Amino acid sequence: MKLTYILFAGVLTSTAVIAADETVENPVTEHGVVKIEWQDPKSFRDVKAVGDIQSRYEKRSFETLTKNLNKEASKTLKSEQKLEMLVTDLDLAGDVRPTFGATMNDIRLVEELYPPRITFSYKILEGDKVIMAGDEKLTDMGFMQRVGRASDKPMRYESKMLTDWLKKTVEPKL
Repeated sequence: MKLTYILFAGVLTSTAVIAADETVENPVTEHGVVKIEWQDPKSFRDVKAVGDIQSRYEKRSFETLTKNLNKEASKTLKSEQKLEMLVTDLDLAGDVRPTFGATMNDIRLVEELYPPRITFSYKILEGDKVIMAGDEKLTDMGFMQRVGRASDKPMRYESKMLTDWLKKTVEPKL
């Protein structure tokens, strides 16, 4: 009887060690002139899925932000320039709240109290040469006044915050 428990404990321990040895790579999204590495998304403040599988929601969110930032970056950067970012924290606008059985899924409550935030480092490359670099910690406290409430564009608050940063910080220095 004790031997069974010892063997079972050994199997659990070896499985945990194998799982711990697996290295999870940081996801990277690239679209046009923008390349973003998302460093350790599990530690991000709030990228919680609502009504979707977490990994699929993260992938879709990261791709959407990259694509939306590329629209403005391709207008701002010269044809031989590229924007590379390393995102270390992300907090989407709003807060995820349980519905306590009223619906199958939790909901994301978007109010002024929960602004979007992002922390990242960036560099602008011209070929292999870094022409601009820095670290940013953005928070958009007035996000509800800048983007129309009727807009249903995914990641609209976060995308607006990033394009505003690009116009105010990067564009004047290029």
